[in-house]
Amino acid sequence: MKRSTLNVTFAIGFFATAIAILVARANPASSYEASIYTGTPTITWIAFAFALAIAASTALTCRGREQAYGIALGGTTVTAIVSLPTIRNYRFSGMGDALTHLGWTRDIIDGALAPHELFYPGFHAISTVFHYVGGVPIERGMLFVVAIAFLPFVLFVPLVVREMGGNGMAIGVAAIVSWMVLPINNIATHMGIHTNSNALFLVPVVIFAFLAYLRRRATIERLPFGLSPFSLLIYITGIGLLFMHPQQMINVVVLIAAVTGVQYLARRRYDDHPMLDHPTTYAHTAVLGVIFTAWAASNARFRGAVEGLISGVFAEDVGGSAEVDQAEASLGEVGGSLGELFVTMFLDLALVSLAVGLFILLVWLGRTRLDPETKSFVNYFAIALIPLTGMFFIYFVGTPTMAFRQIGFIAVILTILAGVGIARAIDALSGAITVPGGTAVAALLLGACLVLGLMTVFSSPIIYNPGQHVSDQKFSGYESTMEYGDEDIPLVGMGYDPYRYDHGINGVEGQESLSAATTASGTVEPDEFEEGNFSGAYGGVSYNFIVTEFDTTREIEVYQELHHSEAALAALEKDSGTNKVVSNDEFRMYNVQGDD
Repeated sequence: MKRSTLNVTFAIGFFATAIAILVARANPASSYEASIYTGTPTITWIAFAFALAIAASTALTCRGREQAYGIALGGTTVTAIVSLPTIRNYRFSGMGDALTHLGWTRDIIDGALAPHELFYPGFHAISTVFHYVGGVPIERGMLFVVAIAFLPFVLFVPLVVREMGGNGMAIGVAAIVSWMVLPINNIATHMGIHTNSNALFLVPVVIFAFLAYLRRRATIERLPFGLSPFSLLIYITGIGLLFMHPQQMINVVVLIAAVTGVQYLARRRYDDHPMLDHPTTYAHTAVLGVIFTAWAASNARFRGAVEGLISGVFAEDVGGSAEVDQAEASLGEVGGSLGELFVTMFLDLALVSLAVGLFILLVWLGRTRLDPETKSFVNYFAIALIPLTGMFFIYFVGTPTMAFRQIGFIAVILTILAGVGIARAIDALSGAITVPGGTAVAALLLGACLVLGLMTVFSSPIIYNPGQHVSDQKFSGYESTMEYGDEDIPLVGMGYDPYRYDHGINGVEGQESLSAATTASGTVEPDEFEEGNFSGAYGGVSYNFIVTEFDTTREIEVYQELHHSEAALAALEKDSGTNKVVSNDEFRMYNVQGDD
């Protein structure tokens, strides 16, 4: 294709992305959205799809500057998709950990907490900068940080593959696979304000610094004490990752330690090998390990997590198998299945894992034409997957949530290896048919996986998990409840404990928070509630019962009245011992008299 034609094509692609953003911005969310996919105008998705089609095709077929333009177009488009809650003016997004992070950020701004007192203060500190410098609300500043933290992922994954020695096809494939956002699984990693997940997107930055140290011989630019600039870059990026979330930092330490072990064995076994030309990483493993230990060992939250993991490993019915059985039973009751959910949420990751696994096997069998140095880098990552996968199984037995977070980190490594591995498969296919034919087949398969990956990057009813959009009405309802409610009366939700909103509104450290006051919180007992025994549905005591649009969407529409029914809510309205005290379009709070 002529350069002038390509320039026009790229201009059209960027124009399509701009149109998509403008249309989305012109149609803000005015009420709770169970799915950001259906809430966003159709023309926005059409424009995004058009831009991604141009980006994917040019990333595979072009080289040099034109390929960079295609990758930039795709990265910009996917970042815009990830930023839709901000673009469409969500008040806030996230109803679990996100609200606690909001509370910590509020504590920092109010002076109740110093950033260094948090175990992972990076996200919160950057959010405060937006609040102070930009003058934006705290909630919006945190949504900005989500988009900023994501950007390094789509930028550095193709750079890492290039640093490994990957050819133009490998760089293009790596970019497309990064647009699938494989680290997000919506079980323990989420696209939103979730520092463990946000940290995953910074991992390629540390890996890039690590590969730059291995490949580039810094002699003239040596710093004092013989320190390489690239070594310093590893330490700086590693500390940045530590401040975002320590779990991903320890994964990086394990990765570099595995490389250190491979280097040690290579030096004992071989007299001539490309790995022998790489500078050693012994010091980096030790320094990063010491930094992590010094930061984590003194933190009570870290010690508690380790104790919970150890007790979970040796306890019965705590591990992942128990949770899987419970989830399978619940899905069956609402007409779903684990198989269906797996295809929706993990098919693209499974296919990429299979492709990478076959590629590694061929590398170890000597059936690829990789140059020696690229093969060394592939072996580094492949061998590092062994201890990283071992950590997954330990987590799975002891703390299943941590196991799925570990899958998120493994997905980052698989995304990088997929660039090299799938590119080799395309080259082989092109040799069997034709280059245009092989590229076309690859584009179709990668495009299908890209669509599936972006369909599940946000939670929605399609994965039996309605979106966690916090609208103005819902936030206002909780603010009124926290401000005017009786602190001696428990706040009780319908399958959702309201204490997280207390974190977000009052802060986590404040004396007026539920954790510091006498007010308890929890959820009603579904069986008692459904039988109409509202007064006895929370231990027989009087309580304030909260129902939001999210609750009714989840319990009635998505869960199909598995735990709570519309009839029970209608009966609550007529109950003589119940009074509605706060109400708007998306929030209702009832004072329910107890048996006492």
